[in-house]
Amino acid sequence: MSDLIPESPVSNAPDWTVSELSGALKRTVEDAFGHVRVRGEISGYRGPHSSGHAYFSLKDTTARLDAVVWKTSFSRLKLKPEEGLEVVAIGRITTFPGKSSYQIVIEQLEYAGAGAIMAMLEERKRRLAAEGLFAPERKRRPPFLPRVIGVVTSPTGAVIRDILHRLSDRFPRRVLVWPVRVQGDTCGPEVAAAIRGFNALAPGGPIPRPDVLIVARGGGSLEDLLGFSDEAVVRAAAESAIPLISAVGHETDVTLIDFAADVRAPTPTAAAEMAVPVRGELLAAIQAGGARLSATMARAGERRRADLRSLARLLPSADTLLAVPRQRLDLAAGRLPRALKANAAAHRLQLTRAEGRLSPHRLTQLVAGRRERFTLVAGRLDAALRANANAHRERIHRARERFEGQHARLDPAWRRLLAERGRRLDAIGKLMGALSYRGVLARGFALVRDADGQPLRSAAAIAGGQALDLEFADGHVGAVAGERDPDTPRPTAASPSGSPPKRATRGRVAKAEAKTLPNPPAQPTLFDD
Repeated sequence: MSDLIPESPVSNAPDWTVSELSGALKRTVEDAFGHVRVRGEISGYRGPHSSGHAYFSLKDTTARLDAVVWKTSFSRLKLKPEEGLEVVAIGRITTFPGKSSYQIVIEQLEYAGAGAIMAMLEERKRRLAAEGLFAPERKRRPPFLPRVIGVVTSPTGAVIRDILHRLSDRFPRRVLVWPVRVQGDTCGPEVAAAIRGFNALAPGGPIPRPDVLIVARGGGSLEDLLGFSDEAVVRAAAESAIPLISAVGHETDVTLIDFAADVRAPTPTAAAEMAVPVRGELLAAIQAGGARLSATMARAGERRRADLRSLARLLPSADTLLAVPRQRLDLAAGRLPRALKANAAAHRLQLTRAEGRLSPHRLTQLVAGRRERFTLVAGRLDAALRANANAHRERIHRARERFEGQHARLDPAWRRLLAERGRRLDAIGKLMGALSYRGVLARGFALVRDADGQPLRSAAAIAGGQALDLEFADGHVGAVAGERDPDTPRPTAASPSGSPPKRATRGRVAKAEAKTLPNPPAQPTLFDD
């Protein structure tokens, strides 16, 4: 037999386990690629995982590299990952044995040139514009002469000095400066917090609430101005309830806050000029307007006096106007004594006539008539009340008679109903006794169950050696089934003589013992005993 088994070839190569090989590959890759700089486009980024880690890929036109940023490194990233952003990733290459793949563990992200920054800004501008943050109807006109001006800028740069100098030249106003960094990683969050902080000031509080805000910074490169294109800054500028003037960089520099601000100034100095008018020009304009107003009022007064004199010459004199009314008054005064005497006589005649109608005898007759009518009405009312009471008494009597008749019929009807229900209950009990399987057991049949108490309906369902339970009318018997002879036909009915057919016993061994089951099945299967 040993000649038939081929011998396995002998090899000097050692056997590796999967874990050993994966560990060796991991050490090789990490030793060969310590820290690398990889340029590519971020793909598949959906934000940090619930664990705080970030998973995405770096890709170019022909290849794809899995990338991971651990939670501890993600919070320190100066540039946060964004979908479609072209970056330079700095980290180390390692392997992931669970998927037999390699990946880069990123420790730092940088923009891959100005083109990547412009593409990122264009994509962010398109997304924020789609939300309506740059809509013209959201913009408001700054107040003509604000009492307090809020400035968000660096307190140590030349920008704040230019703004204060320009404001003092044009129209000195109270200025509140919220110091922020205008460059670097914290620039965006600080500027957004400053805008929201000015808006959170309560009107009339200890710190006055500005009437207009200026967000200002001097010129710089595209990377230097990125903080003013931060999404948090744009949203804070769009949500500001105080009109906001954006003055970031030179006239050719464009940041996203310029689109969300109410007014864009080409320079910080221009922002100061937009915030307040020139005090001297305003005073000159007010004085010129006052002089024109005084001259106009003087000319208007002189014209009104001339018109009044012209109209006064056209008016008639007082004697002419009052001549006719005076004559009418004299005529009325002459007729007044006679009219008063005639009026008094007429009223005296009416009083005399009324006195005749109101004599004591007449009043007595009126009272007697009213008393007679009252007596008639009282008699009719009393008769109506008695009739109404009699009618109610009759209705109550008829209702009592109906109730007594119904009560007399109720007791026999209730007894008949109980007797009928008793007969129906007896009939149902007899029917249930006739249909019960226990009556069938009393006629000589038996109920066969398996060890679980389930009824068995055919001999084919019984296996040799299976424990059985036989229920008779007077109790239960346990049994063990033997092997059934396949050539022995199964009896299906009783013989004509009335005696039960003989069962085949060849090859069958049975052991029985009496027992009682507490809860027999509700639907038994019956077999002839």
